[in-house]
Amino acid sequence: MKWIDIISISNDSIKNNRLRTSLTMAIIAVGIAALISILTVIDVLKWNIYNNFSGMGANTFTIINSKSKNTKHSEDVQYKDAITLQEAKLFKERYEFPAIVSISCINDNGATAVYAKEKTNPNIMLMSIDDAYLKVSSNNIIFGRNFSINEISGNENICILGNAVAKRLFNHLSTSILNEIQINNKIYKVVGILESKGASIINRMDNTILIPLSNGIKNEGAQSKSFVMTVLVDRSSNMSYAIDEAESVMRSINKIPVGKKNNFSIHKFDELATLLITNIKLITLSASMIGFITLLGAAIGLMNIMLISVVERTREIGLLKSLGANRKAILYQMLFESIMISIKGGAYGIFFGIVLGNILSYILKSPFIIPWIWIGVGVIICILVGLVAGVIPAVRASKLNPIESLRYE
Repeated sequence: MKWIDIISISNDSIKNNRLRTSLTMAIIAVGIAALISILTVIDVLKWNIYNNFSGMGANTFTIINSKSKNTKHSEDVQYKDAITLQEAKLFKERYEFPAIVSISCINDNGATAVYAKEKTNPNIMLMSIDDAYLKVSSNNIIFGRNFSINEISGNENICILGNAVAKRLFNHLSTSILNEIQINNKIYKVVGILESKGASIINRMDNTILIPLSNGIKNEGAQSKSFVMTVLVDRSSNMSYAIDEAESVMRSINKIPVGKKNNFSIHKFDELATLLITNIKLITLSASMIGFITLLGAAIGLMNIMLISVVERTREIGLLKSLGANRKAILYQMLFESIMISIKGGAYGIFFGIVLGNILSYILKSPFIIPWIWIGVGVIICILVGLVAGVIPAVRASKLNPIESLRYE
């Protein structure tokens, strides 16, 4: 038998058993789609994380309060719920390393903004900032201006809107400047609009409203919150020295004795990115197991269909052998048929997997991602599934006695 004959007979067999082969292809498609969609989502998340952290800069770190309690060393650790404004200001005064230090505070994660008849959902992040915050956080203003030093300390009711907030309240961003809006039932004048950062799992700046630090302390309860210091170092090569200096200053401010652990945490943005990627990889491993289990079930289902096909086509196989087809030709035909069913199901799975995976890409406004490596892996998996599922039926078919097969009813 020539390969053209093997392909033709395999196609005819698949067409004659459309229901069974369709169900098997559907199971394979679900397994492959699960794998490809999960891995596409992971690639989208990785791109999103790296893109956002690269925008923040490799030469930036933050100092936050430490709440996690290590019971093993609890007697050696001092715990505090918040970094106070006084401590944050002392740090900024005493930190002599060549760097820019910004003080900020999250006042509310569920604020509401109103302008005329337009109103946001109660999911706006309200932040109090100083004049250095936009620079250290790599945020740019596209309309209006930043807060001045006098406005930061003068308790003025002014604000800078995140891009998504501005678009929700105003038809044209350029006309929003100097308009008055209500934030949590208080009147604020808009002085700036931030450049869009895009939707992100780690960056909410588009859905944020910034107010001066003094205003947040007086009107929005920032005094009782924990303050964050963000430090922008001149060169990334100086990061380790800058962090050591920051740790020394914070320990001095908090009067932590030698040998005692810090009651604050220092985080580099690239370390946060690595931590997030590591956690994502663990999720990937768990989720991928679901896809492989589905594929295992598909392989078993495909094997059963091929075994049934061998029984149903006993006379056909006997006829082919009587016309000169050898064992190898029958073996190749059954294997090819099994692989063809698996690859067809896999093709549908790859297509739907990419589409499903890129739904998150659309939501996060990331580029459309085609995971070529995983597509290649998916094709190889389909071929392996077809081979494994088709071996036993193919061997059984190739061993059929042509005379007995022709007598089979």
